[in-house]
Amino acid sequence: MFDAAVIGGGPAGLSAAVNLKLLAKSVLWFGSPHGSDKVEKSEKIANYPGLGLLSGAELNRRFREHAAAMALEPVDRMVTLIAQTDEGFQLLADNELYEAKSILLATGAVTAKGFEGEAEYLGRGVSYCATCDGFLYRGKTIAVHLGAARFEHEAAYLAGLAAKVYLFAGYRDCAVRGENIEMPDSPIVKVSGGLKANAVVLRDGREIPVDGLFCLRNAVAPASLVPGLALDGVHIAVDREMKTNLAGCYAAGDCTGRPYQIAKAVGEGNIAAHAMAAYLAERK
Repeated sequence: MFDAAVIGGGPAGLSAAVNLKLLAKSVLWFGSPHGSDKVEKSEKIANYPGLGLLSGAELNRRFREHAAAMALEPVDRMVTLIAQTDEGFQLLADNELYEAKSILLATGAVTAKGFEGEAEYLGRGVSYCATCDGFLYRGKTIAVHLGAARFEHEAAYLAGLAAKVYLFAGYRDCAVRGENIEMPDSPIVKVSGGLKANAVVLRDGREIPVDGLFCLRNAVAPASLVPGLALDGVHIAVDREMKTNLAGCYAAGDCTGRPYQIAKAVGEGNIAAHAMAAYLAERK
């Protein structure tokens, strides 16, 4: 069991992981080896003290180099569910279970609110993990919401199992193709069903019968990721030590609210790391 699990490879997650390592804590860090997409796409960054004017790509490179110098290697798996236990937390990521005594949510601002009915049918026909649940839909009809190109291989994997796939890409130039793949020209707005999800409703009013829906996004909405987590609007509610309403669970960065700034995220990650270390010391 790790002392701390950090979910998020952006500035807040890196800051927390670095400080936890400096505080001699064992750290499980989830994130992309390429760093933050948001930072990478920033044209110029001018408000990070001491660095002057630099591009997001340059800052992202420095972040990666800092992580490597600290022997911090992110686990490139998406965490889809976190459950609180007597010992701490269990985290499900790509069909693998991990354990940690404390966790930090640094998942960024989750802009997608989810579809109507999505949370209601999660685990009952709605899934966030292709490799975890794909085998359950072998030979069946499914819908797949593809939120980013990085998940195209998972959509292709699902197409290899299902008899029919209705694919909804939330971006242009999706490369996934197949004889059993149909791409409707209207997006999903609602999941419907009875005891189990059995249809998706599109914006144009059509209802398509399916056996299940896979939502493949860059991040899972906080309330779905950690059951019982208190929110402040669409953001995670925290105090000045970045504590949430759940003992041992902290949050930092864009997921805690505006301003969505790198300097703010780094600072919150630092605060959270020290608060987590204090929490772990109290548990001994």
